[in-house]
Amino acid sequence: MDIISVSNLSKKYDKYLAVDNISFNLKEGEIIGILGPNGAGKTTTIQMLLGVLTPTKGEINYFGKNFHMNREEILEKINFSSTYTNLPWILTVKENFDCISYFYNIKNRKKRIKEIVELFKLEDLYYLKISSLSAGQLTRVNLAKSFINYPEVLLLDEPTASLDPEIAQYVRDFILNQRKKFNVSIILTSHNMSEVEEVCDRVIFLDQGKIIANNTPEKLAKSIDLAHVDLFITDGLKRTIVFCKKNNFKYKESGRFLKVDISEDKIHHFLKELALVGVTYNQISIDKPTLEDYFLQVVKRKKNENS
Repeated sequence: MDIISVSNLSKKYDKYLAVDNISFNLKEGEIIGILGPNGAGKTTTIQMLLGVLTPTKGEINYFGKNFHMNREEILEKINFSSTYTNLPWILTVKENFDCISYFYNIKNRKKRIKEIVELFKLEDLYYLKISSLSAGQLTRVNLAKSFINYPEVLLLDEPTASLDPEIAQYVRDFILNQRKKFNVSIILTSHNMSEVEEVCDRVIFLDQGKIIANNTPEKLAKSIDLAHVDLFITDGLKRTIVFCKKNNFKYKESGRFLKVDISEDKIHHFLKELALVGVTYNQISIDKPTLEDYFLQVVKRKKNENS
């Protein structure tokens, strides 16, 4: 079942087309990542899905119902969190949660708020003013409030930005657990490629307002003919660097460690040639392409096209 269906969605500001005729769907229990360089249209898309921005053209449906015609009913079932929005700064976390809870039809508000505070480990922050919180604490509070109404759909804009690694992993695990437990459907944006690979079932890649890819993280990564060979070279470091330069292999040097970017089908030839010139190494690892490799290649290609 399609929880969200987007058809021919566009947003234009004067002569600037921020989102250009995009169509996609979100299935029940699915997690989709929306990726793209800065200015690609990610946040604008999220804001139209929330009804904060009115599309120039196109249609958004939730649960098979037109968003524009059933706005109040639909907003009861969805929620949102963003690193780039702020809660009222003069209020405490408790006061914010109390106010937000009245936006929704929640049967036992006090019980639900208590659950949210415990789930996101906010006990120490509960009576503090929003203005006194750090960037990481604000991100955690924003994310916590988005679960207050037992949402069926979550729209998350950079959900783990500014969080330390331990808390960020806790949040990722929590998101996956909510999907497993309540079949929540989620759309998120993130600049953390490893996070997207870990959490998302599918990735939509936006560039200049258009969808240029819509596939699983694994398939997008596999579309890149690139591998990373890591070597700890005991003898012949300079010879290896000369060989890389001669064959236009991109490399990074760190002490006697060398990381070489190379097509998978050339790895055997690369290692054979190193042996022929007497290069020796006692550590080697070969990493396959990642979603980050795909992202960087797309960005690089667009820069070359515009230069």
